[in-house]
This record gives sequence, structure tokens and C-alpha cells, in this order.
Amino acid sequence: MDFLYLLSWACIVFTVGMFSTGLADLKKMRETKSADNIQFLPFLTTCLNNLGWLYYGVLKQDQTIIPVNVIGALLQILYIIVYLHYTKQKRLMISQTLAAGMVLTCGWFYFTTFLPEGESRLSQLGLTCSVVTVSMYMSPLTDLVEIVRSGDVQRLSFPLTVATFFTSTSWVLYGLQLDDYFIVVPNTPGIFTSLIRFYLFRRFSSVNQSSPSYKTLQI
Repeated sequence: MDFLYLLSWACIVFTVGMFSTGLADLKKMRETKSADNIQFLPFLTTCLNNLGWLYYGVLKQDQTIIPVNVIGALLQILYIIVYLHYTKQKRLMISQTLAAGMVLTCGWFYFTTFLPEGESRLSQLGLTCSVVTVSMYMSPLTDLVEIVRSGDVQRLSFPLTVATFFTSTSWVLYGLQLDDYFIVVPNTPGIFTSLIRFYLFRRFSSVNQSSPSYKTLQI
């Protein structure tokens, strides 16, 4: 059993595990019959990211990227549907969903119509997906700054941090094996942001011992 095969399965297992952390929010919405205190945009942007990488995987015929992002997109769609069912701001959330759908449609039209098939289309799509993924990994940095100031790590999820670390690491190693830096580069920030979170847990955990539960932070 070669190393690339093991890395492929590691990527699939860890990534699906990371996407599945949203099930906690889904359970909370069903129990409370409310979407209050749960963020909607992470579900929406992650879904767009999944669909972009799915297209990249199809063009590249990568049997690791394709199933991971099919499962990821289906999970995010499930989260979106449940959120829309329970939210009190249905009109706003539906508008955001339709806007995301327009962005996705325009992106698909651009890549299929204006870019020739082959390496040019693959490269530009890979670059676009990489930029989106990097921005998603870097977006929680503002929350991390606030945590440093307050010393309160309750808004962080330790299981999600662990899942993100192993997911990012496995994808970086997988990308290095394939010499695909569109996979390596966007997942590298995930390793660094996870290490920062581990440090924050270690530094401030004693301050929050009276509050053992942590709030999910999506990336």
C-alpha cells in the first residue's frame, strides 16, 4: 500500500470529519427550533468552495478531490436548508443564497465559455479556488485577536481545531506528492491557524475551566 494511497484516504476521512462538525449546529437548530447565534455565511461560502474544488477535481480527474467535495457540498446544502427552515430572517438568507448562486453560475459560465479546455482552465480555476480557501482559513484571525485580548476561548471548538489541523496537513502532504501547489498553498494557512488555536487553548484553558464547553467556530 503506497504512501499516496494512504494520504488520499487520510484526506477523505479528515476532511469529511471536519465538514461534519456542522452537524452539532444542525442538532442545536432542531432542538431549539431556532437558528439564533449560528452563523449562516460559513455554510454558504463553504458550499461554494466545495463546488469550486469539485469542478477542479473533475477537470483533473482526481479521485480524492471529487468524493470529498461531493460529500462536503451535500452536507453544506443540508445545513443551509435546515438554517433557512428555522431562521427568522428568511428573506435576507434567501437573498444571500440566490446571490451566491448567481456568483457560482457566472463563474461556471466564465470558465466554460471564455477559457480554453486544458491547462489554462485548470490553472485559473485552481488559482481561484486557492484564493477562496485561503480567505476562509484566514477569516477567523479577527476572532483570534479578540480571544487574545479577552483570554476567553469559549468561542473556539477544540475538536474542530484538531480536525482542521489534520485535514490541512494531509492535504499539504497530498499536494506535495502530486506537485500540485494549488492544493499545497491554500491548505498551509490551515496548519498555522490551527497551531495558533492550540496555543490559545494551552494558554487560556485554566482561565476557562469553569466553562468546559466550547462554541463551534467554522472556517
